[in-house]
Amino acid sequence: MKYNFTAGPCMLNRTVIENTAKAILDFNGMGLSLAEISHRSKDFQAVIDEAEALVKEILEVPEGYSVLFLGGGASLEFCMIPYNFLIKKAAYLNTGVWAKKAMKEAKLFGEVVEVASSADANYTFIPKDWTCPTDVDYLHITTNNTIYGTEIRKDLDVPVRMIADMSSDIFSRPVDVSKYDAIYAGAQKNLSMAGVTVVIVKNDVLGRAPREIPTMLDYRTHVDKGSMFNTPPVVPIYCAMENLRWIKSMGGLKAMDELAKRRAEIVYSEIDRNKLFRGTVKEEDRSLMNICFVMNDEYAELEKPFFDFATERGMVGIKGHRSVGGFRASTYNAMTIEGCEALVKCMKDFEAQH
Repeated sequence: MKYNFTAGPCMLNRTVIENTAKAILDFNGMGLSLAEISHRSKDFQAVIDEAEALVKEILEVPEGYSVLFLGGGASLEFCMIPYNFLIKKAAYLNTGVWAKKAMKEAKLFGEVVEVASSADANYTFIPKDWTCPTDVDYLHITTNNTIYGTEIRKDLDVPVRMIADMSSDIFSRPVDVSKYDAIYAGAQKNLSMAGVTVVIVKNDVLGRAPREIPTMLDYRTHVDKGSMFNTPPVVPIYCAMENLRWIKSMGGLKAMDELAKRRAEIVYSEIDRNKLFRGTVKEEDRSLMNICFVMNDEYAELEKPFFDFATERGMVGIKGHRSVGGFRASTYNAMTIEGCEALVKCMKDFEAQH
C-alpha cells in the first residue's frame, strides 16, 4: 500500500481519479474522449457551469463575485493581481518563498510595503503584532506556506481589502470571501490536477488600475467570456468538478476542516512524542496541510535511513524541501486518517530500532 504525502501535484481522492479517467476514455457516452471534445460543446459547457456553481456553493461566495478557471498557475497570478488591482501602493505579508515571489512581481506596478516578514528565522512562524497601513489598495497574504509548514487559518481583521494566494489550503476550511477582492489558487493541491488555476474576483473593483492591460492578463476579459476567451484546460476543470462533488458529498468545508485537524493531530502528536524528531515551526503557526519535521540534532545521521525506511513501507513524497531539509508530510483533503496512522507507525517502528 502506498500513501502519497507529496506536496503537489498531490494526492486526489480515488473516486475522483477514476471518474476523470473514465471521462478521458469516453465522455458522457459520446464515444469521444474528454481530452478531444470541443470546449465549445454543450457537454463541456455543462462541466464548467457546474464547477463554477460548486465553487460558489461550497465557499459560500457572495453575489458580485466571478469564478474563473485560468491557465498559468498561481505564479502568473503574482503578476495579474498587481496588473489589475495595484493603483498606487500595496501591502504584502512575507511568509515564505511564494509570498516573496508575489511581492517581487508587484514591485513592477507600484509601491510595495512589506508589512512584516519572518525571513530572518527561515519563515518558521507567521509574523504577529504588525500594522497594516490604511492607504494601500490591498493587503496580499499567502495563507499556507508549503515549503516551511506555516499556515494562517483564519481571515485576518485588517482595515483594507485583502487578496490571498490560497493555493495549498483552499477548500480545507471555511473562508469569509467577502473580506477579499480576489482569491487565487493553483489547483494541484486541494482542488484538481495541475493545469488550471481558480480565481475568485470581486467584479466592481476591476478596471480601476491606471494602465492598459494586455487582453489575456485582464480579469475582465475572462469574466466577460466565462473563462472561455481561449481554450480552457478541459481535463483539469473536469477533475476539479469531480473533486468539488466529492467535497460536497463529504459534508463541505466544515467536514474538511475537522478532517484536517484530525490528520494533523495524529502526525504532530507523534513528532512531539518521538525522541528522534522535532517540528520545524512554532506550534501556534503549524500548517494542517504541510507537516514539516526534522531529526533531532543528536540523531541527524539517521535522516537518510529513516527516509529509506519510510519509503520501503509505502510513504511517498515525504522528503522535505531543500530550504528546510528533513521531512514534509502533506496532508491535503484527500489524505486519509489511515495514511497518517501508517506514517506514525513508521516513525514508532524506526524509533524502536534506534
